[in-house]
Amino acid sequence: MKQMISSRKLLRRHELSKIVVLVFLLVLVGVVAIPGYATGRWPWTNPPPVANLKQLRSLRQNGMTIPGWEVVRIQNNVQIGGHRWLVEEVKNHQTIAILLLLPQNGPKNQPQVEWLDIDGFHRWQTDFHRTLGFTVKLAPIGDKSPPTVETRFFRSWTPQQTFAVMQWYAWPNGGSPATSRWFWEDSIARLSNRRASWVAVSIILPIQPQGDIKIVEPLLESLGQTIQTQLMAEIFQFE
Repeated sequence: MKQMISSRKLLRRHELSKIVVLVFLLVLVGVVAIPGYATGRWPWTNPPPVANLKQLRSLRQNGMTIPGWEVVRIQNNVQIGGHRWLVEEVKNHQTIAILLLLPQNGPKNQPQVEWLDIDGFHRWQTDFHRTLGFTVKLAPIGDKSPPTVETRFFRSWTPQQTFAVMQWYAWPNGGSPATSRWFWEDSIARLSNRRASWVAVSIILPIQPQGDIKIVEPLLESLGQTIQTQLMAEIFQFE
């Protein structure tokens, strides 16, 4: 009997939490939509300008410097799927890595199917998919928690080469490979009449044929932290 009562309590709490989330979403939609209804300027058809668009376009053309890594080669406007990426080859004392960057290109530009485009471009096979997260090491600001990033982490291979791959959408206070996460961040930003700008990041690291990606996980995590930190310091700070 006690177990049944506990189950009912848990169910009620779960239902209550769903109601709270639903109410919050309705309030959020109302705050965003009502002004648009009154003025005829809907936020999704007339989005706020991207404040750091100049920096994003400069990144698309010139790439980025990565502390501890030397830039070997840069190619901009590389057509991958329906987008033009910047491809940057970098190296350190250990290895060479390929960095693909796709910065937001305008106020109506949203992240879509970038990861599928890359898969199709390389025509590789993949396995060992999982989420790899890291914390961005920044100087503490008040009581704010340090930004966190979640990434897609997996192994890929072609008949010629095997790779460890890390991918995510970077934004001003974190990142995730899920477009839904960016949409949520952007919806909150629009309450202040601004955008959550973004940069799609894909790191491709050659490894031994059918090698274990766990071996290079610390290296990729460190490189991912450095890239996110640079983006937040050089691109997103201008929002």
